[in-house]
Amino acid sequence: MAEQADVIIVGAGIAGLVAATELADAGRRVLVVEQESEQNLGGQAFWSLGGLLFVDSPEQRRMGIKDSPELAWQDWLGTAGFDREEDYWPRRVAEAYVDFAAGEKRAWLREMGHRVFPVLGWAERGGYDACGHGNSVPRFHITWGTGPGIVEPFERRAREAEREGLIRFLFRHRVDEILATDGHIDGVRGMVLADDHSERGVESNRNEQSEFEYRAQAVIVASGGIGGNHDLVRKNWPERLGKPPKHMVSGVPAHVDGRMLGITEQAGGRIINRDRMWHYVEGIQNWDPIWPMHGIRILPGPSSLWFDAEGRRFPAPLYPGSDTLGQLAHIQASGYEYSWFILDQSIIKREFALSGSEQNPDITGKSWMQTLKRPFGKKGTGPVEAFKEHGADFVVRDNIEDLVRGMNELSGDHLLDPADIRRQIEARDRELDNDFTKDFQVMAMHNARRFTGDRIVRTAKPHRILDPAHGPLIAVRLNILTRKTLGGLETDLEARVLNEQGEAVPGLYAVGEAAGFGGGGMHGYRALEGTFLGGCLFSGRNAGRAAAKAVI
Repeated sequence: MAEQADVIIVGAGIAGLVAATELADAGRRVLVVEQESEQNLGGQAFWSLGGLLFVDSPEQRRMGIKDSPELAWQDWLGTAGFDREEDYWPRRVAEAYVDFAAGEKRAWLREMGHRVFPVLGWAERGGYDACGHGNSVPRFHITWGTGPGIVEPFERRAREAEREGLIRFLFRHRVDEILATDGHIDGVRGMVLADDHSERGVESNRNEQSEFEYRAQAVIVASGGIGGNHDLVRKNWPERLGKPPKHMVSGVPAHVDGRMLGITEQAGGRIINRDRMWHYVEGIQNWDPIWPMHGIRILPGPSSLWFDAEGRRFPAPLYPGSDTLGQLAHIQASGYEYSWFILDQSIIKREFALSGSEQNPDITGKSWMQTLKRPFGKKGTGPVEAFKEHGADFVVRDNIEDLVRGMNELSGDHLLDPADIRRQIEARDRELDNDFTKDFQVMAMHNARRFTGDRIVRTAKPHRILDPAHGPLIAVRLNILTRKTLGGLETDLEARVLNEQGEAVPGLYAVGEAAGFGGGGMHGYRALEGTFLGGCLFSGRNAGRAAAKAVI
């Protein structure tokens, strides 16, 4: 079966939706093919916290934060660490993205009805020097409505274009081949999969029903990364991060499988920076899972004490919220694939947030009344307390000896010495007797509380962890959580896919995570956070506008 369209988009995630709506705005006819069912429209963005990086925003200025494009670019370069010949386009795309984040990004989204929570988050705080990794200032703007709040404006626009006959969605259509005529990409071929009415995110069937083939003047690949395919993650795992983990939990559904990357490579596209990836180290097993090996990331404040599997406290500056990949390398070098937080009730109620729209019903549901309860209640949020009660990785006890005994029972490795753990926590607690300290983590806690947002909602008042008044004591076993693919299909500033000779493959574009969020890896080795969704928006917009001009 053949059907003409101006442009075919493979993938109905946020990057694909953005590209489709830009094409429709230009009057182009778009066919969106997606292997999952309609209830998965919006892709992984729906499950996200909706974090976006803006530079010198009104929200920052209202909180007394002095940001600038120059400071943001300094932070980006120190974080990315571009050092390869193939970083030419990633670096150019990154520079254009920072300009976008400091310029029209906020107004463009706001015009569509997008809003952000007024209190900023401070992700990836670094802790090295001014030219090193991390955000010098808070830049993490949470979408009011979380992930669904970022999907909604583009889904609304896409549905309007669908009613006008400009966009057509074909769900349960799995692309197996990208087609070309005389070297110009002009279609896709694949299999129609059987209907599957599973809820969003649940692993769907792969029962093949019939073949399909569609033709167009251009194809945009918006299929996401590899985080749901642990075998592919391990295959691309870099030596600098130690040995590939044997056990990981998944921060993305099973359909984030990386299939289209190989298919696009067969069509002439070049993949670069395969070994650059972004996996979190604060993963916990979801006690109420949706997809296979479903894990949730803890978004920690700065106060929890972090220990490796043998009970050694993490060195400076590898404290909660500082350097994700530095922490990952440290864990892998320990010879074990897990680590521990030790904290208390006062810390968990103030500092623990869980990543994901479903784990933040107050912000997702846009309830100010529920959101305002966060900093003032005696307990954490409902989802946090549910994990504390039901989570397989949580140990809750009234004294340190019982806590460590429970930790040893949970791991089964029996590596932890209660006396040594007590010694380290008591040493840290003594540092709180003065306003000054030699403990860099305590310094980081004091620094965090100088920021109004952290002092109000994200950082507990410094106190002794072993003080019974702040109990009970809590330990959390932390797993490695697969998430983002930082490398991908090499693209130029118009999101055109390049071949091995560095030339644009006629008619072929790539956006979002499939393109390393732009350029084939605009983040370099590490990310500032709030830049994954933003990269999907930016690359999708660029591809849609460029393809609209290119087609006849």
